[in-house]
Amino acid sequence: MALSVMVQGTTSNAGKSLVAAGLCRIFKQDGYRVAPFKSQNMALNSFITNEGLEMGRAQVMQAEAAGIEPSVLMNPVLLKPTSDEGSQVIVMGEVTETLTATEYYARKHALRPIIQEAYDTLASQNDIIVIEGAGSPAEINLNDDDFVNMGMARMADAPVLLVGDIDRGGVFASLYGTVELVGEDRERIKGLIINKFRGDVTILRPGFSQLEELCRTPVLGVIPYVDLDLDDEDSLSSRLTQTKAVKPVDVAVIRLPRLSNFTDFNALSRNDAVGVRYVSHPDELGNPDLIILPGTKNTMGDLRWLREGGLEPAIKHKASQGTPVLGICGGYQMLGMTLKDPEGVEEGGEARGLELLPIDTVFETEKVRTRIKGHVLPTEGAFADLGGCGFDGYEIHMGVSTLREGAAPLIQFEDGRQAGASAGNVAGCYIHGIFDEEVAPALMRMLLTAKGLSPADVAFIDPAKYKEQQYDKLADVMRESLDLDAIYRIVGIDR
Repeated sequence: MALSVMVQGTTSNAGKSLVAAGLCRIFKQDGYRVAPFKSQNMALNSFITNEGLEMGRAQVMQAEAAGIEPSVLMNPVLLKPTSDEGSQVIVMGEVTETLTATEYYARKHALRPIIQEAYDTLASQNDIIVIEGAGSPAEINLNDDDFVNMGMARMADAPVLLVGDIDRGGVFASLYGTVELVGEDRERIKGLIINKFRGDVTILRPGFSQLEELCRTPVLGVIPYVDLDLDDEDSLSSRLTQTKAVKPVDVAVIRLPRLSNFTDFNALSRNDAVGVRYVSHPDELGNPDLIILPGTKNTMGDLRWLREGGLEPAIKHKASQGTPVLGICGGYQMLGMTLKDPEGVEEGGEARGLELLPIDTVFETEKVRTRIKGHVLPTEGAFADLGGCGFDGYEIHMGVSTLREGAAPLIQFEDGRQAGASAGNVAGCYIHGIFDEEVAPALMRMLLTAKGLSPADVAFIDPAKYKEQQYDKLADVMRESLDLDAIYRIVGIDR
C-alpha cells in the first residue's frame, strides 16, 4: 500500500488544490508513482474520463501534475449544486440523486465504504497518495461522519500538512485556531505551511517560534504569491472577477449564477491578444468582439436570471449588430427557441429561449457523459473560418437539442454523427474543451482579422506544453519555499 500525506487548509481557497498539485509534481519528478485523492468535492467544474465517468476538475489538474490519467478513484464523491438548497450527488462517476444538504448529511454514512474502497484501490497502484481536504477541518459542526478532512486522514492513516492563507490576513490566528479546534486529531498535523505571501519573508520569521510552540508543530515554509495559470475551482476563482478586457480581442463570457466548466475558456485567455472577462450586468457588456454563453447546472433557472436582469435584450441587440455569439452546453440550449422539461429534470414546464438559434431542447432524465473527438464543419457566417478544426473534448448534459429550418450542424464526430448548430453569427454545441486544440487559434485569427489586425503578430500557445511548464513552475516554487526533507520524513521516506 502507498504512503500518504494529506493537505488541509484553514479556509476554503487557502491553496490546498495547488499545494497538493505541487506535491504531486515534485514526487513525480523524484521518481515516485503518485496520485491525488479527494473523497468529496463540491464544484460545478467537472470532467468526463475515458470511461464516461464524471469527476471534479481539481483532481484532474492534480492528475496532470502527477503525469497520470484521471480516474474517478481520485474523486469518488462529487456534489454539483443545482440550487441554493440542493446538489446533484455523483458517486464513482455516476449520478445517484439530487438532495438537499440535510438529506445528504443524513445519508452520507453509506458513502464511507465506497470512499475507503476507492482509496485502497488507488493506494495499491501507487507509491504515494496526496490527499486533499475540503474547506476547513475546524468546521466542528460537520465532524459527525466526516470523511473529507480529519475523518479521511484517519481512514488513510495520513499525516496532515495544514495550509494557511496569509493573503486574507490573520494567518497565525487561523493556523493556531484550527489546530486547537480539531481536538484529538491535532496530533495528525505534522507541519504548517503559510501560503500566498507577498513581500519579505524575514518579517514573518519572528512569529514562527511562538506559533510552533503554541501548535507544537513546525512551520515547513512560506510559499510566495505566484502567478500561475492552472485550472481553478469554480466559485472562488479570481478569473471570475475579471470584468475589464485590456487586449485587442475582447471576449465577454456571461457569468451565470450556476456557471459550470468555465475552464473551457482558459485556452482563450492564455493567448496574448485575448482578454476574457465575465459579465453579470447589462452595463458591463460593452462592445465585445465575441459573446459566450457558458455551461450551467441549471439552464432554465439561469435563463430566467438572464431575462430578469436585463442581459437578454443586451445580448440580442449585440447579435443583431453582427457580434458573434457562441453557446456551450447550457448556453447553447439558452440560445434556442424553446426549452421543455417534461420530466422535471430542472424546474419542469417550458420556457422560451433567446431565439437566436433555430433549435429546440428537451430535457431528459438520463445524463449524457462521453469523451468525444471530431471537427468543426464548414459553415457560412461568422464562424466559417473554424471549418476543419479538430477537437478532443467531452459532453456532459441532460437534454437533447434538435435543429429547425435555418440552422446548420456545427460539428461532426469521428463516427460521422453531426451535432451543434450554426446560423449566421450565432452558433453553439455541447462540447466542453472544444477550444483546447485547433479551435482557439482559429477563433482568435478570425476575430483579429475582423478587427483589421494581423494574426501573424500573435503567438499561439501549445496547450499541453504550456500546462507542463506551469506544473514545473509550481514545483520549482515549492522546492524553493518548503523544507522538502521534512515533508519526505513526514510522508515516511528518509532521503
